[in-house]
Amino acid sequence: MASLKKTPAKASVTDIKTIPAKAAGDSKKPLKPSKKAVVLSSKLSFKGRIFNVFTDKVQEPNGTVNTRQLIRHNGSIVILAVDASTNPRDPDVILIRQYRHAAGQYLLELPAGRIEPGEKPLAAAKREMIEETGFRAKKWTLLTKYYASPGFLGEWMQIYLAEDIKAGPAQPEGDEDIELVRLPLSAAMALVATNQIHDGKTLIGLSLYAAAHNKSR
Repeated sequence: MASLKKTPAKASVTDIKTIPAKAAGDSKKPLKPSKKAVVLSSKLSFKGRIFNVFTDKVQEPNGTVNTRQLIRHNGSIVILAVDASTNPRDPDVILIRQYRHAAGQYLLELPAGRIEPGEKPLAAAKREMIEETGFRAKKWTLLTKYYASPGFLGEWMQIYLAEDIKAGPAQPEGDEDIELVRLPLSAAMALVATNQIHDGKTLIGLSLYAAAHNKSR
């Protein structure tokens, strides 16, 4: 098992009224109805092991025609594992530290991984948590799902809260070199506040959980 560090330390989208940018100063203008783009053509430009790249010719909702390059990905899950057994007011969270070539540095992150074809998101979350951390959980809750970078990446990311966790042996893949880091929630949020966590999914997951946890106290 990887080394473990310890550091002290209801609304609906349909309720939202949108205003087009050019009409923002004129509240009397009627809003345009929502439309979808029409894909006029689509070509597979690159086929990879993890994602594919398509070049699409698209008629946008406003009628203009543009060429878009899009990354298609099967989707990913993120796990926020929490241990409140020692200190329910400031529970521990399980993070991992690993080198990310795209970023050119080591990053502190929540465990995460891709959903395999035909795999259910929750099953993927349970599998990835065991592979990367060795932890198992009795209680699972979907915190949120979001698009990581919808300008060019069609990937859903789903964050699960894992509670009542139990340690076990990790099963990392051959190319994974992972260090476990266990922090009280307050210490993790202090890293967020001082710009020491740079991973988007981790910022979202920790912030959502911390806000809900503080509200319930």
